[in-house]
Amino acid sequence: MFELLQAGFGAVFSPYIFILITLGVAVGIVFGAVPGLSATMAIALCLPLTYTMGPAAGLSLLVALFIGATSGGLISAILLKIPGTPASIATTFDGGPMMEKGEGLKALGVGVVFSFLGTIFSIVALMSIAPSLAKIALRFGPHEYFSIAIFSLTLIATLSAGSLLKGIYAGTLGFAFSTVGIAPVDAIRRFTFDSPNLNGGFAMLTVMIGMFAVAEVIKIAETGRAAHKSKIASVSMKGVKGFGFSLKEFFGQIPNAFRSALIGIGIGILPGIGAGTSNIVSYIIAKKRSKHPEQFGKGAVDGVVASETANNAGIGSAMIPLMTLGIPGDTVTAILLGGFMIHGIQPGPLLFISQGALVYTIFAALILASVMMLVLEFYGLRIFIKLLAVPKHILLPIILVLCVVGAFGLSSRVFDVWTILLFGLIGYGFVKGGMPAAPFIIGFILGPMAETNLRRGLMLSDGNFMGFLANPISATFLFLALASVAWHLFSAVRSRKNTAARLQET
Repeated sequence: MFELLQAGFGAVFSPYIFILITLGVAVGIVFGAVPGLSATMAIALCLPLTYTMGPAAGLSLLVALFIGATSGGLISAILLKIPGTPASIATTFDGGPMMEKGEGLKALGVGVVFSFLGTIFSIVALMSIAPSLAKIALRFGPHEYFSIAIFSLTLIATLSAGSLLKGIYAGTLGFAFSTVGIAPVDAIRRFTFDSPNLNGGFAMLTVMIGMFAVAEVIKIAETGRAAHKSKIASVSMKGVKGFGFSLKEFFGQIPNAFRSALIGIGIGILPGIGAGTSNIVSYIIAKKRSKHPEQFGKGAVDGVVASETANNAGIGSAMIPLMTLGIPGDTVTAILLGGFMIHGIQPGPLLFISQGALVYTIFAALILASVMMLVLEFYGLRIFIKLLAVPKHILLPIILVLCVVGAFGLSSRVFDVWTILLFGLIGYGFVKGGMPAAPFIIGFILGPMAETNLRRGLMLSDGNFMGFLANPISATFLFLALASVAWHLFSAVRSRKNTAARLQET
């Protein structure tokens, strides 16, 4: 293990990969800091750039973007009181008031340091849990993988939106789009309409760029010029030592940070929940456990620590199911899965055996990117503040052009450009209809996996579906999938009854 990790650090400290990681973190911070942009858009936009890179360099760039964008949301959350990403919603609760009280630099310093610690904590968990989980997953067969895929899809569908019907519809639609092209087992053409461009189905990269980057551009363009311009607060760093807070304050927040990191890791492992939930949960628990809960919402350091530690702790934990089972837990790791696959690498338990050196290079890249995030986010703060002021009607056309160039560069086909525009319109339709995009993209990715393993499982059991229930692990995941849907239905019915009862009382 230590030899592989040492080799991984040797790889990421090569000038080429080191520069890529530094640039990735810087670009990620910008995408996280600018409201409306996100880690998903950053990675989707840069994914085509990795196509000509080696696996180590390409994946190092993507994880650097992930780390930078997740943490970058704290900048606008504190300076503008607008969360740059959903992962920084709770940071606005106390970060904004601290800025108003003249403690903006302290809030930024606390946020940066504990973002770093939360990320490192999750990477240690990833390195500890992932290899052991991969050994267990090596025993999985078609029955288990089919059941895990169904469980992941139902869990994401039920947790990604208020409406169960919309979530399941989005996931099913993504599943349907994944069937376009040649069938995985018997090689029959499906839904190609005699178009040779559709024989290989829709490229994962073009679907992701369309659903997340292009759709987001269209959505923001509606109000890009007329949007309310929040005044960006100024931050003076003259005479400030370190990160703006004392060692006593740092050590006083260790229990809060440790608890928040555990919450972030625990929630991050579960498919479909993510940092957008973990930062709010950790904030609520921090408030309940605090000796001075009345200070929360008025500029309490504890609130910033809880939010930023938890959301960054979800980075490493979200990669655990991705690297050990090949199943993305959210939209960001879904795009990371695309990054693996365009290099011909299939994440899963065999990854740790066949690509052990690459795995530990990714671990080393995560650690180095965390350190670069700590450095760049503090000392490059003035630059990032200026970038917040770039008008959206100037920024969005540039992003759209980069999306088109990236799609065309994948296979040098104009068809791929039309594909990103098609899925951009679908993604925009999802936004207007209040449907979540996460189940769609997870359904698109898990569709081939579920279909292939369903057919292989039926072949092993001579066409008997009971084979999926006779296997204990497979049966457990199918039961959990059913329980997830049933619980969501129960919660929805109970919520409607409570709402009806309140209306009758009034």
